[in-house]
Amino acid sequence: MSRVLIRVLWLMLISGLSLQGCTPPKPVRLGAPIEGYSHTSAAINRFSVNRGGGPNISPYSGGGKQNCCASLPVKWHPGLTVVVEWEKDPDPYASANWPPLGTDGYRAAYKLHAAKYTRHRAVVPVARYEELGLVNVHFLPCNQVAVSAGATYPGRPDYPFHFPQKMQEPATCPES
Repeated sequence: MSRVLIRVLWLMLISGLSLQGCTPPKPVRLGAPIEGYSHTSAAINRFSVNRGGGPNISPYSGGGKQNCCASLPVKWHPGLTVVVEWEKDPDPYASANWPPLGTDGYRAAYKLHAAKYTRHRAVVPVARYEELGLVNVHFLPCNQVAVSAGATYPGRPDYPFHFPQKMQEPATCPES
């Protein structure tokens, strides 16, 4: 082979190898939308999953509202957990008896009411998933939380949790 041909082949090989570095790697983690469900009489004023914010949730409701995003691995693995932080209003309908909105009386009532909000943090296992999808956070009695992150959703037979929408708080909760 001629020297010119060898140089051309050598340059093509080097160029091809250097271009391989330009191909983006497959993602190890992705941002997944967050949705929540309150199975109790408390409202969830705000919550987050791995610092990604979820929507506020009325008592005994949820679903239908999504926020972005919780960073999770594309592939589930044993021991996968997320950090869920939330603020809970144990008496979400108290404002029905307050003075009119915008008055000093209203502001005073709100201040007293907001002092009763509770804040919580839990490290929660994530239910096994085959394909990363919507992150569903279920708020249960006794400040328990369950999290799924698959391509299925509540109400489907393949969904990992089947909690009733309305769950009552027990008179006493077990110590955690």
